[in-house]
Amino acid sequence: MEYEEGTTEKTTEKILNLISENPNVTTDELARLCNLTPDGVYYHTKRLRDKGALIREGGRKEGHWKEIKNNYHTMKILITGVHGFVGSNLVEALKKEHTIYGLDIVNPSREGVVHTFSWEELDKVQGSRVQGSSPETRIPEVDAIIHLAGKAHDVKSDGRGQKEEYMKINCGLTQRIFDWFLAQPKCKKFVFFSTAKAAADKVDGILTEDVVPTPVGPYGESKIAAERYILDQFKVYSSKLKDSLKVESGEESLNDSKDTLDTDNSTLATDAQLYTLNSQLQTKSVYIFRPCMIHGPGNKGNLNLLYNVVKKGIPWPLGAFENRRTFTSVENICFAVNGVLTKDVPSGIYNMGDDEALSTNELIEEICKSIGKKAHIWSIPKGLMTSVAKVGDILHLPLNSERLRKLTENYISSNAKIKKALGIDKMPVDAREGLKVTLESFKG
Repeated sequence: MEYEEGTTEKTTEKILNLISENPNVTTDELARLCNLTPDGVYYHTKRLRDKGALIREGGRKEGHWKEIKNNYHTMKILITGVHGFVGSNLVEALKKEHTIYGLDIVNPSREGVVHTFSWEELDKVQGSRVQGSSPETRIPEVDAIIHLAGKAHDVKSDGRGQKEEYMKINCGLTQRIFDWFLAQPKCKKFVFFSTAKAAADKVDGILTEDVVPTPVGPYGESKIAAERYILDQFKVYSSKLKDSLKVESGEESLNDSKDTLDTDNSTLATDAQLYTLNSQLQTKSVYIFRPCMIHGPGNKGNLNLLYNVVKKGIPWPLGAFENRRTFTSVENICFAVNGVLTKDVPSGIYNMGDDEALSTNELIEEICKSIGKKAHIWSIPKGLMTSVAKVGDILHLPLNSERLRKLTENYISSNAKIKKALGIDKMPVDAREGLKVTLESFKG
């Protein structure tokens, strides 16, 4: 009997989920629910037994199944925006060790994703079943949520006319999924992908997590609003849980203790506060990632645009500006996500980026190496380019003062905190090596 690998994995997952819900389910019932023959059910249950994930106790008629937790997959993970660039890479990185479910506005079949649910299904009562429906008609219990879904930064406009849409998607969807997370007793970890732009539109020196957020524009503003909602609701959740406990010394309310989350409009909760609560309650963990520009195979963002410009042989006229920026390889993103999911990492806000910041000139040189061309970098005096940009302000030319600032500014973000939390000295993928992988993917 032969099975296509992707189909086999999905069917085995389905059988394991059915057994998890009803250990007394029979082979004939599994065959009917999975549209298999009894021999087909035997094939899949044998795969599970061989992996040590399932045993049969008792006889065929009187016995029952027993699932051995964590032997088949370590965690059940729900990823919103699962079919996007970062989501697709996370599926590839996590599918071998974890069970992946998706939540998205589209639901194509994808290897490694058991099923993709719609946002409307999030509002259904968990575990409810319409008569005759399969387990794929409602979202199952999961151990962790990775929230990626959102409206991406539109670099071609300031987005002012889209503020309501940014808030509705980036903040509104976050509210829905985080409320759902708090309501699920077995779901223990929540990872939210914010952005470095939620912290600062420009950086003097090096960006760290303790900066007072000053986003500019609706994209960054919507992301910081989502962060604040998460922290505010986590504070309320933790306070309610703490009030249900008793302090051994003095019986005072834990709400009156110093370990509360500071989430007013000017500052966000400190990581020490988050960690103290998590340690005391030994319950849910929340991680907010603030990545700088993410790149990798399949990415079609700003880096791809610059690649196409350089490929055409168009000279870079801003060589006199030695600005440096932090980039983030998607492989390092996947490594960090897996780390916070599988290790005992303190809740908190974490910058995400590669170890080395690169200048635009270095970036162009790497692109030229990739395509086998000589770099054309012109070092036109800064004063002259500034004057040209001012003319652009008046004549509404493509190069104006604001665009010149964006193209030549420094934006360096520290990743020291996430490395310390994960117990590593450096990220697994070198900045330049990760960039080479991305550039190679553009050739296809």
